[in-house]
Amino acid sequence: MTNGHFLQPGLKRAPSRLLWQAALLLSGATAACGQATTKAVATSSPPFTVHEVANFTTPWAMAFLPGSGVRLTSLALLTEKEGKLWLVDTATGKRQAVAGVPAVHVAGQGGLGDVEVHPDFAANRRIYLSYVEKGEGGTGAVLGHGTLDKAGTRIDGFKVIWRQSPKVSGNGHFAHRIAFGPDGMLYLTSGDRQKFDPAQDMSGNLGKVLRLTAEGAPAPGNPWASKGGVAAQFWTIGHRNPLGLSFAPDGRLWETEMGPEGGDEHNLIVAGRNYGWPKASNGSNYGGGGIPDHRAGDGFAPPKQFWTPSVSPGGLLIYTGDKFPRWKGDALVPALSGEALIRVDINGERATKAEQWPMNARIRAVDQGPDGSLFLIEDKGRLVRLDPKR
Repeated sequence: MTNGHFLQPGLKRAPSRLLWQAALLLSGATAACGQATTKAVATSSPPFTVHEVANFTTPWAMAFLPGSGVRLTSLALLTEKEGKLWLVDTATGKRQAVAGVPAVHVAGQGGLGDVEVHPDFAANRRIYLSYVEKGEGGTGAVLGHGTLDKAGTRIDGFKVIWRQSPKVSGNGHFAHRIAFGPDGMLYLTSGDRQKFDPAQDMSGNLGKVLRLTAEGAPAPGNPWASKGGVAAQFWTIGHRNPLGLSFAPDGRLWETEMGPEGGDEHNLIVAGRNYGWPKASNGSNYGGGGIPDHRAGDGFAPPKQFWTPSVSPGGLLIYTGDKFPRWKGDALVPALSGEALIRVDINGERATKAEQWPMNARIRAVDQGPDGSLFLIEDKGRLVRLDPKR
């Protein structure tokens, strides 16, 4: 599929880039079902400066290691798609390779993906990795965990606790973003693998947001638990390529996902809801095939905010720090084809698009340090820190 969302690092989709720039000067229509407007907000001067921390080849995700007690740490784990894991000191840019990473299948969008630490990491040193493996039927995402040694140089006892099912052909739409909830459960995104219909199929876990225990079992109280089997994993269904997952301080779960041609989504994730893909979308199929827009009474949960033309959201962070106090509780969305950092104002269940700052690079992910600092991962390979302008 020739999709600007799927370009390899360093490549740009020029037509969409031009459309996106033009969209900053245009106002959009208000969608049905009480959705937020697609109106693009004029870009303001960024209230931050950008400082390079380190350079990598294909960085994908990062997670900070918590300190002990009140001590803050500048150490973070950072994944590269080719299967490398690094321990990075974000204060100095120094890094060291971490051994014990499982073998990964690298092709297309596939490879080593997300990294997350257990909520009780200080006691158990457990970290989680998502990645892609090859097997019978094709490829699929995998989730596992292991123990990071005291020096941060090796993962011991790594084991797989979850797999995408079924494995299918192709190398796109794995998603596999990880977030721990305030309930202690592990939330995981699973893309539709560019196969469309599996997002509505209850016999497989493609195109879903999942809620699991820390050991990968279906979490108690999931909405389709009574169905048993793989459906007991599901928290929500009807997703395309959900690459962002983050909890707000009030406990609400927010998600971003790539739409088809247009219709990138910012969703409030509510247990048991169907988000419509591929039966409803505010975008269109590549090649001109129509998809019904979300409309009142269609039975699907509409996005709280969407982007047409596409910006290709690569991740999501609900900011909770103090270095950018105006953004506290708001969503920060890294844009790949849009080459921007986007702020979405969050007020309870409402989401309103705020600023969109051009970054002149495809932004893969955004993360927050323990002291409230902000870090961006560029597909070109840079890890950069954003500091408030004085």
